[in-house]
Amino acid sequence: MRIGVLTGGGDCPGLNAVIRAIVRKGINVNGHEFVGFRYGWAGVLNNEASDLTLESTRGILHRGGTILGSSRTNVYKTENGLEMVKQAMKDSNLDALIPIGGEDTLGVAGKLHEDGIPVVGVPKTIDNDLAATDYTFGFQTAVQIATDAIDRLHTTAESHNRVLVCEVMGRHAGWLAVHSGLAGGADVILIPERPFNIDKVCEHLQHRHAHGATFSIVVVAEGATPEDGGLLTQHQTTDAFGHVRLGGIGIILEQEIEKRTGFESRTTILGHIQRGGTPLAFDRVLGSRFGVSAVDAITEGDYGKMVALRGTRIERVPLSEALAEPKLVDAELYETAAVFFG
Repeated sequence: MRIGVLTGGGDCPGLNAVIRAIVRKGINVNGHEFVGFRYGWAGVLNNEASDLTLESTRGILHRGGTILGSSRTNVYKTENGLEMVKQAMKDSNLDALIPIGGEDTLGVAGKLHEDGIPVVGVPKTIDNDLAATDYTFGFQTAVQIATDAIDRLHTTAESHNRVLVCEVMGRHAGWLAVHSGLAGGADVILIPERPFNIDKVCEHLQHRHAHGATFSIVVVAEGATPEDGGLLTQHQTTDAFGHVRLGGIGIILEQEIEKRTGFESRTTILGHIQRGGTPLAFDRVLGSRFGVSAVDAITEGDYGKMVALRGTRIERVPLSEALAEPKLVDAELYETAAVFFG
């Protein structure tokens, strides 16, 4: 078989581990051939591909990012997009596609499957918000990066008696904020699942400082919103999937906290730092397992599926199930984190 591989959406630690595993298993065990499309679905539409071989995928396991490049491209927002995908597959003599991505990239994959294109998806997002899989690769690395940052913010906050706000990624779900906030000892964690009351946040900080605390750490997901308002962001642009570009709620919180409490406040927005760099061992292993399982599914003709981590096992689930709705932070986990607020 000849199989096309692509990576879409934001880059993520562990992507290269998936690509490497797909090629190793497919060539060494199954005798398949592979081509890699550049820059996600854009590369498919532009028919921009090159062979993926054992040689071209050596030494990439530890590298962050993706050797294939990525983009946020929506096939179904492009005129004649479906026909262009079919033509690209015909030109490269492909039997199937393995897209590696999050809700948007795999959302396109799901529609392509419905339109008769053989696909098997691999879940990727540092937000860990894809349904049907317990964890996505890249999440653990992003949590560690955010936790390391929070650890460093503690020393500065304590030295200057400040409130330091750390803004992390998380559009729809606050998994990254909760895990890093819990691991980093945050005093307040604000997530999209729980609209916040700024008055109560400030009251909590004042209570801490009235009872001996000299500084506080607030971790906020970029998609967190106040109870009385909509999405807060400094940007106005949207991507090909209609998502508003987020970022900036930390600055708004900093200003409101200082104005209402009088406590000197500062903001650190981690942004793309969370996506970059060397993946942790967990994400290298999970990405490798996902890649091997995806090739197995393709080989067996089990299309329209996404590989997923269920407990300690890699299983296959329908793409429709994986994309039904985002996986949100469960109440029990947040209540565990809240034990340490104060």
